[in-house]
This record gives sequence, C-alpha cells and structure tokens, in this order.
Amino acid sequence: MTDISAPDRGHGGETHQVADADHPVLTTNHGTPVSDNQNQLKAGARGPVLLEDEVYREKINHFDHERIPERIVHARGSAAHGYFECTDSLADITRADLFQKKGQRTDVFVRFSTVAGGAGSVDTPRDVRGFAVKFYTREGNWDLVGNNIPIFFIQDAIKFPDLIHAAKMEADRGYPQAATAHDTFWDFISLMPESTHMALWIMSDRTLPRTFANMEGFGIHTFRLINLEGKSTFVKFHWKPKAGLASTIWDETVKVAGADPDFQRRDLFERIGRGDYPEWELGVQLFDQAFADSQPYDVLDATKIIPEEVLPVRIVGRMVLDRYPDNYFAETEQAAFVPSHVVPGIGFSNDPLLQGRLFSYTDTQLSRLGTVNFHQIPINQAKGRPGGCPFMNQQRDGHMQMQVPKGRANYEPNSLAKVGEPAGAREDPENGYRTYPSQEEGEKLRIRPESFADHYSQARLFWRSMDPAEQAHIASAFVFELSKVSIEHIRVAMMANLRNVDEDLARRVAEGLAMDLPGASPTKAPIIEMAPSPALRIVRGPLEKHTLEGRTVGILFADGSDAKELKALKDAVKAAGGHPITIAPKVGAVPLSDGSRVKADAQLFGQPSATVDACAVVLSEDACAKLLKEGAAVQWVMDAFGHLKAIGHNAAAKPLLDKAGVEADEGVTDLAGFVEAAKKRYWDREAKVRTLA
Repeated sequence: MTDISAPDRGHGGETHQVADADHPVLTTNHGTPVSDNQNQLKAGARGPVLLEDEVYREKINHFDHERIPERIVHARGSAAHGYFECTDSLADITRADLFQKKGQRTDVFVRFSTVAGGAGSVDTPRDVRGFAVKFYTREGNWDLVGNNIPIFFIQDAIKFPDLIHAAKMEADRGYPQAATAHDTFWDFISLMPESTHMALWIMSDRTLPRTFANMEGFGIHTFRLINLEGKSTFVKFHWKPKAGLASTIWDETVKVAGADPDFQRRDLFERIGRGDYPEWELGVQLFDQAFADSQPYDVLDATKIIPEEVLPVRIVGRMVLDRYPDNYFAETEQAAFVPSHVVPGIGFSNDPLLQGRLFSYTDTQLSRLGTVNFHQIPINQAKGRPGGCPFMNQQRDGHMQMQVPKGRANYEPNSLAKVGEPAGAREDPENGYRTYPSQEEGEKLRIRPESFADHYSQARLFWRSMDPAEQAHIASAFVFELSKVSIEHIRVAMMANLRNVDEDLARRVAEGLAMDLPGASPTKAPIIEMAPSPALRIVRGPLEKHTLEGRTVGILFADGSDAKELKALKDAVKAAGGHPITIAPKVGAVPLSDGSRVKADAQLFGQPSATVDACAVVLSEDACAKLLKEGAAVQWVMDAFGHLKAIGHNAAAKPLLDKAGVEADEGVTDLAGFVEAAKKRYWDREAKVRTLA
C-alpha cells in the first residue's frame, strides 16, 4: 500500500490511498480513470461545485438509485403536521415571507427518522436522527432538511456513498441492521480524520434521544438570508425543544427496543392525541463575511460548529406539531424533502456538502417516487398564494401526471392569449426567486481548501464541553463499538485518532479494550485549544429541564393497593403536567383496598420501566409478598434504579425495593416527595450501578 500526501490539491492534510499492485485503478462506470475520489469539481478552492463533474454525478446518481422504493437512508421515519409561528420579524434580514410579521403562521410537515436502518428497523438504535421540516409558505415550499446533530461526517458530498456503504449492513453478510458497531464503518471512520468530530457526537447521548420531542434540530450547513435590497447574511438554523433535551442510556435503550420497537413513533402519536403537542423554538445564528473570516475554522466546513458562546442563537419563531398524519404511506412515506427547495429570501453557501445535496435529493426522489411529478402528491404540493394555484408552469406529461392542462400553451413565451386561449404562466422579475449574485473565480479543480484541514480541534472542544457523566458514556460507547470490530488494525487506527482529541479519552478506550495505546496519528494542521461550550451538554446543560410536563410516570400497583394513595398520586402527576400510566400484573379489573375495581393501563410484563420516565410503586403488604417472587416486578424496580430514574414508594412496597437492590438516595422517596423527585434523573447514582470507561 502506498500513501500519497497531496497538499497541492488542498486535501486538508490527510493522506489518501492510491492504486498499487494490490489495488487496481479506480474508474468511472465507463472506464475512465479517476484522479481524485475525495473532492467535487469546484470553481476555486472555496467556490461552488460545477455541474460538469461527471465523476461526482455518476457516483451519486448510482447511489441515489440503489433502493426502490425505500429511502436509501432515513428509511425509518415518523412525522406530524403543525404550524410555524414567527415570534421575531426578520424583515430587515430576509424577504422570506414566513419571517416578515410577528404572529404570522405557516403550515409545516415534519419528519423524524433514523439514518442507517431500514424501514422495518427499530426506533431507538444508536444513530443520528433526521429532522426535516417542510414549510408550506405563501411563496412556495421551503424544505429545511437537517439532523439532530449540527455537523456531519464528511466535508464533501462525493464521499457520501462511501460513508453510507460503510455504515450500512456489510455487503457480504447482510448485517448488522441499524448499527455502526462493525468493521466496515469504523474502517472508514478511522481512515477519514474529518469524521472524528462526528464520531464523538455519535458516541454521545445525542444519538440516544428519549423521544422526538426531546431532540434539538439543526440545518447543519451555512445558508444565506437575502433581504429586499439584495444584502446577504449568513445563517445557521437551530431547533430548540420546549420539552428540553433528554436521552436514554445504553442499557435502557436496548431494553426499550426489545419492549417496543416503535417507542418514539408511539410517543409522538400519543403526545398529539392527549394534547401534549411537541414544540420547538427556531433559532438563528446570523453573521457576515467578516465574522466568518475571523474564526479559526471555515464556516463552509460541515464538520464544524459555531459555538453558541461565540455567536448566540437568536430565537425568531416557534413550531408546534398538533396533528398526526391520516395515512402513514400517503403522507409520511411519500413526503419528499429536497434541500434545493427554497423560497425568495433564502439561498445557499458554497459548502461542498450542501452543494452536493442540492443535486442528490431531487435525483433520489425521482427514483424513489418513480416520477418527475412527485410534487403533485398532496403531501408535497405547494399551498400557493391565497386563492392561487399551488404551482403553475409549462411542464407537461411524464409518469403519473395527475393534472389535465387545457389549451395548446405548453411553451413559453407564447401569444395565444390574443386568440382567447389560456396563455400559461410568466416569469415575475420583481418578486420571483433570485439567486444571490456572489462573485466567484478560480481554476476548475478537484480541491479542498487548506482551511478544511483541522479535524481535531472541534472534536476536542466537544469532548471537553461534556459533563463527566456524558464523557463516561462516550468513552464506553467507543469501547462497545470497537469491541465489535474484528480487525485489530482498525481499532488501533481509531485509537490513534482519538489521541489527537484527548489523551484521557484515548486511554479510557484503550483500557476498556485491554489494548496498548498506539501513537497519535499524524496531523497536517495545528490543533487549536478552544474554550468549552456548555451549550453542547445534555446532562446539566442549558436545555436539561427538570419537569414532568409531557413525560410519563409508571405506577405499579396490584390487588389490595390503597385506593386513596393511588388516586392522589395520579392526580399529583397530572397536576404537574405528567402522564400517569397504571401498571399491574393483570390488566383487567384490579380490586383495591376500598372494594372498588379499576383497570390497569398496561400489564407488568409488557410495560417495563425503561418505557417510562419515572416510577412509583403502590402495593399492599400481601401483593408485595407475592411480587417478591415475580422476576418481572423485581426487574421493573431494578431497572428503574439502574436507569437513574426517580422511584417513589409506599411503606408496604419497601421489601420489593430492597430485593431489587435499590439504595437510598435523593431520587428514592416516599409518595409525598415523589412528584418533585420525578422531574429529573440522578446522574450521580450511575457509579453505583455500572462500570463505565
């Protein structure tokens, strides 16, 4: 194997493997040798991508058409309707209709998804979550297609097929499904230093969200906002959850997946059904070229963030999801999100990952939905101006054409109106969409700017911004994932990269794998010490909320439970905004202490404590004695304690807690103190219940 460093091509400092005796020359499908498989063809190092790039177009075309009809990525999705309300006008920054007036509402359709698994996989793997929003504005549809993580694995879209091929099921064996804990994924990541920052994020609790309502969302890329005078302002988009950030821990995640593969989809459906509407604030980071030039990283690099402490997020709106789709296939499955679908006042930067997505998504929809007319499917249709047609042009025919145009005017310009025939639509120079006239120059080259070369500074920033509990989860996740890698040199290469992030992280991973710590991998750019960003934390971070609003409380009861205690507890949970779920060994009519009989909401064996946010146990002495012999009941309490949840109990239930190994702490209370305790998790308990890296 021969490695070649190519600083003249501006590859950001990596070394890239080239053809030798063991590896044939890479070619296109037509046999043309490929000189560079790392970068799209651009007009200058930081210029826009050129359409003539046949190497990229052939590669992404083939990739986009690999699956029919399931999405290649983001196949497992759940969605809801709602509205966006502008709360702070951006009329001076953008002419985009939805940001003009405070109080103005715009209909939305939002789809959440996992990335790696197929449509039949589970809701809760360790994975990035898609967060795609379709705004039905009065000037057309705007698709803000992002994730619950603000960065991505790669800097250039030409590497996307390689990334997904490596992350998906291994080609020869067809497994693992919806998991990255295997050889090919970590082989790719270890050889792509630009992915190191994202590797820290995917090993963090961000990829184990408790529910969709507890996720942040991000537009990832740098976009432009353009006002009526034609002035451009760079922007990054953020969705902040009203319910607060919350995640699961790995053992809990595994048990949730086993108990309810549709856990997050079910939660979305049930929240909307009971009126606990998921809500987010839309925030923007606004900046100009001078700010961009002053940063120690390139804002066009999708593997980088702008820390909120450096550039605060300005809240400009809120989004509420209040209606579940009437039909899953017709709406959620047929929804087509395309980043190139923007409206007047919103534009693009030269981010090479974004530039590639602008082409790829449309191409994918043509394959998946089978027609150039996918915009006519109701969920994808523009709403149009009040009283106007949702779309109007001279495009005709094609597969699945659902309109019946009248007249002969299928071209533009035409003069048929003079003879009384429909003349068709015309361009609108005054109000139509205008691309921002940025000045571009440079040689046509496959190149990556040297400003993209630093792959470790922000990974270090992320690690050092984490709460100690989150750092332990990240290190343990690396140990778990790399323990599933059967090829030793891949584990070694990954640990070598981690040494450039943080020595303590690399040491903890090496010790967890019982391997010697290798030397650090070489770098071509200096690693910059950046100030920690507490805004990146979930645990003890600014978006960790101590509340019961929208959250579920499991109440375990049985024959003879005190009726007054049970009712008082349910009422207290509801008063705090929570949703109580009563759980019993049998779901039929359960006799209580006063002779009344009530039905349980769920059966003990089908509603493990991993599926609720806090747990209470209300038992009689006789029922507790019986449940001491029931493994499911003991496990129910044991898992609640192990998953760091609040546990409330009456006096008669204490023997069950003792058998489950529950130790007294702030989160273990009597029924009187339970509701307040149930508003948070107890991270300091974790050292008592598991060994982490």
